[in-house]
Amino acid sequence: MWILGLNAPPTGWHDAAACLVNGNGNVVAFSEEERCNRHRHSLYRKPVGAARFCLDQAGITAADIDVVAVGWDTEQLYPQRFTSDAEFLSYAAGLDFAGRTPEVVRVPHHAAHAASSFYASPFDKAAVLVIDGHGENESSTIWTFEDGAEPRRERSWQRTASLGYAYDAASTWLGFSFLNAGKTMGLAAYGRARGLATEPLVEIDGDDFRLAVRPLAESHGRAPAEEIKEQYDAVVGAWRERYTAIAGATGPSVPEERLADDPKAVLVAYTAQRIIEETVTHLAAIARKAADVDNLCLSGGVALNCSTNGTLPGPVYVPPVPHDAGVALGAAWTVRPPKRHTDPLTPYLGTDIDGPAYGARSHGPDTFGLIRSELDIDALTALLLDGRVGAVAQGRAEVGPRALCRRSIIAVPDTAEVNTRVNAIKNREQWRPFAGVTRPGYGARLWEQQEYLSRYMLGAAKATELGRSVAPGVVHIDGTTRPQVLQADEAPAVGAVLDALERQGVPPVLLNTSFNDKGQPIVNTAGDALAAFRSMDLDFLVLGDQLIRKADGKGAAR
Repeated sequence: MWILGLNAPPTGWHDAAACLVNGNGNVVAFSEEERCNRHRHSLYRKPVGAARFCLDQAGITAADIDVVAVGWDTEQLYPQRFTSDAEFLSYAAGLDFAGRTPEVVRVPHHAAHAASSFYASPFDKAAVLVIDGHGENESSTIWTFEDGAEPRRERSWQRTASLGYAYDAASTWLGFSFLNAGKTMGLAAYGRARGLATEPLVEIDGDDFRLAVRPLAESHGRAPAEEIKEQYDAVVGAWRERYTAIAGATGPSVPEERLADDPKAVLVAYTAQRIIEETVTHLAAIARKAADVDNLCLSGGVALNCSTNGTLPGPVYVPPVPHDAGVALGAAWTVRPPKRHTDPLTPYLGTDIDGPAYGARSHGPDTFGLIRSELDIDALTALLLDGRVGAVAQGRAEVGPRALCRRSIIAVPDTAEVNTRVNAIKNREQWRPFAGVTRPGYGARLWEQQEYLSRYMLGAAKATELGRSVAPGVVHIDGTTRPQVLQADEAPAVGAVLDALERQGVPPVLLNTSFNDKGQPIVNTAGDALAAFRSMDLDFLVLGDQLIRKADGKGAAR
């Protein structure tokens, strides 16, 4: 049996994705469409490239698919738009099923989010908290999941109480897209560091909460999807008016690259961040009480807010794909849940980079001015210790928005200046932070411990005095970092470098950020990696089992 999970139009209009699960519930392949078509977030695009990758990985065709599971109730949101499942699949997936129509299962959005988190976790029972902009009718839901039992939805909150909408409004007030909420979170840290006082915009009341901005829901007799759009505009507009009143301005007074210097911009970002932190902390307690268990799983777009995640008491688990791409996984798992496992889901489910795809080693520069040699960990470590900044593209790509050392830019973070250089390489604003990666034993000395969040770099943690001393390049203005702890041989090259640093008596920690230029998705294939390496001011590239440097002298150890 083969189940193809999708986040796809018309409901999944951003972060399109495909996931292939077999009859045992095992994930064979998973990819976001943006990795295939190179369009960030794949707005309004069907996940045809991602789906074809999944089929190729399994060695099957679309005609072999038994069930297509979609992470939205499309019939509720678009009633009577499609006359048949065949018509729907043609619109949503764009695959040729060779004259047959597989069964289509439409999974409510929050149910798919919840399944993606619980079944990826190591727990046999957990409270599951889903928070995003909106599902079909709700913005936050609480669930109880337990092996061998049907999931139980405990609570829900309507769309007008959306924490996602409140954060979207702050992001757009700041001049960002709602898809750039991570920038808002990074800017908010400046408010925390400066000890800003924020206006209380959420009221905690027993087992409930009330937001200060909560327009009434109105129905105008339109199709449900159209009503959601109108309601979104109204609620986000009301929040923006509130932020304008708080800041005394309709937007920042400086360009984006200088937002950290604008007190009003920092105040708006921090105000929105405090709304999320206060409310999610309360909802987490409600969820644990409802499920009568301490294990907590988070999902939905708000679960990407690692600053909030890091404030929650453990055990807390967030999957590598908590955002909308993850409902492709959750929808498939709703049809066929996996068998119980003790290890969290591996994130390395994407495109593989193998040797023959990217050319032979050379003694001199090739036509692109690149010099290729066999990967030597000692030579790679020497480059990093010499202050070089490079990239790694090795093995199967990680899924989700966090690069986890298989499609990463790396550097030794022993000075704050390395942060400046890497931001310049990536054409990012200088006020944005970077994450650190190390092995479990040393991580316990560098920052507060997180049992699961550091597996996928989804929780901020306070750096220790040692962490601030040896790795200032990955410590943000508020004293936190977003750590990754690398297990065993999950990412061979980076893991080997960390081990080599430790053998040499050097702190085994590296700066780790996604391998992509501004506005681009994380690199996927060998071709993507080579193109990015040539266009960016990087010193070296680890591509599979090769170490590649530039003939103009960059990447040559001094």
